[in-house]
Amino acid sequence: MSYDLMVFDKEQAPNNKETFLRWYDEQTKWAEPHDYATITVTTPALQKWYQDMVEQFPNMNLVDEELLDEDEDDELESRLTEYSIGYAMIYTAFAWSVADEAYSTMKELAEKHGVGFFDVSGEGEIF
Repeated sequence: MSYDLMVFDKEQAPNNKETFLRWYDEQTKWAEPHDYATITVTTPALQKWYQDMVEQFPNMNLVDEELLDEDEDDELESRLTEYSIGYAMIYTAFAWSVADEAYSTMKELAEKHGVGFFDVSGEGEIF
C-alpha cells in the first residue's frame, strides 16, 4: 500500500465535493489516450508543480540507478514517488514513511502554483 495524494487543475475539477469525487473516480480509471508518464500532457501550472515536487520526491520511473547504488542510507529510495499524469491532474503514490512530509510539501506547492490538492489516503480533504 502507498500513501496517495493528488493535485488537480481547479478550473477543470468540480467545486462540489460529491461531484468532485465522481470526477476523481473518472480520472482514476486511467482512460485518457496517453501513457500517464509524459508531463507535457497536463496543464502549465501542474507542470510547474511537478518540476518543484520532483526536486524533493524524485520520480521513481526516471531516477538514475547509479544514484540508488550510491544512496547508502536509503533516504533517496524512501523518497521515490510514482507520478501518474493526466490532462487535469497528477496522482502521486509515496512510501508511508514519508507521508507527513509528502503531505505538507504537496500542499505547500499546490498553494504556490494555484492548483487543487486532494488527500486521497487521508481524510479526503479537498483544497
